[in-house]
Amino acid sequence: MITVANRIYVKPEYSEQFEKAFRERAGLVDGMPGFISNQVLRPVNDDDPYVVFTIWNSREDFMNWVRSDAFTKGHAQSGTLPKDAYSRANILELHEIVSDSSRKEAPSEPRGGPFKFH
Repeated sequence: MITVANRIYVKPEYSEQFEKAFRERAGLVDGMPGFISNQVLRPVNDDDPYVVFTIWNSREDFMNWVRSDAFTKGHAQSGTLPKDAYSRANILELHEIVSDSSRKEAPSEPRGGPFKFH
């Protein structure tokens, strides 16, 4: 399994709009093979980012999502906030799950090498 964390730096005055966009998201990822969950995490400290956190059965499943028409369609609404709503560029991180206490039977994700999104 893998996790994908997208750290998004939203200015405080846009936080309600940002959260609303996720509550009303298209939800196309939910039906993708290998998708496990999607969480949107609100920062509690000033200047910390929101974190959009997804869990996938494998890197391959995530990459299939990124390459899909559903990904393009699902992210079409992500441009609804103006560019000045963000205090800095987002940071995308991918991690391979070595162990998960809630899924003890799940095998470790094999090392997949560096992650190149673009």
